[in-house]
Amino acid sequence: MPATQRALDLAVVAARAAADRKAEEIIALDVSEQLVLTDVFLIASASNERQVTAISDAIEEAMHKAGSKLVRREGRTEARWILLDFGEVVAHVQHSEDRVYYALERLWKDCPVVELPADLHGAPADDAEQDAPQA
Repeated sequence: MPATQRALDLAVVAARAAADRKAEEIIALDVSEQLVLTDVFLIASASNERQVTAISDAIEEAMHKAGSKLVRREGRTEARWILLDFGEVVAHVQHSEDRVYYALERLWKDCPVVELPADLHGAPADDAEQDAPQA
């Protein structure tokens, strides 16, 4: 059974919060077919520990405002890989070096990618307008 609409909506909330803090390579994976405990993994990275913390704080705040309760948080002390478990969505905020090393996308490569709004991938809004057919 694919991820619930609520999980997909929350993944976008978390992704937008991460993007607002300049997270890099934001991706969401529908892991609902592989895991019983959650529907979506959100993965984002940052170039330093301070930014990893800032991104995770922003995600926590946005998810709280969206009505999602934090179940568990791990990795805040080292701030190299912070895991935020909201039940339906688990956010992984990783230092760029750790993201390459652990390669979660490769580990979960059989899981479908959740479509996120284009502005969260770092594509300028102007590009989307240029790609649209002209009337």
